[in-house]
Amino acid sequence: MRFVVQEHDASSHHFDLRLEMDDVAKSWAVPKQIPERQGEKRLAIQTADHDIEYMSFEGTIPEGAYGAGEVSIWDEGDYELLKRENDEIKFELHGEKLKGRYVLVPFKKAGEDGWLIIRE
Repeated sequence: MRFVVQEHDASSHHFDLRLEMDDVAKSWAVPKQIPERQGEKRLAIQTADHDIEYMSFEGTIPEGAYGAGEVSIWDEGDYELLKRENDEIKFELHGEKLKGRYVLVPFKKAGEDGWLIIRE
């Protein structure tokens, strides 16, 4: 399965993590980049599922449209899904920049869509 991290310079600069899953791109907005060091945690806000085709998108989303701004691919590759439950998604990334195991866990202090992404 594929993953992509898109750098998104919209109303606020952030990174979009997208995991190909259930025939869609499951998506999280990560305000401070994907953690690269073991034990690092970052806030990840789950967003709407995107079409898989969007995983290869780079370019400008026009003013007035949802997510208006510049989008570029920061990293991409394959990933292995290790565990998927309501309270934990564990996976191993095999990208150009990101390599290793990560886990997404709900972070209710950040609201209903709040998660933490942790580099294991």
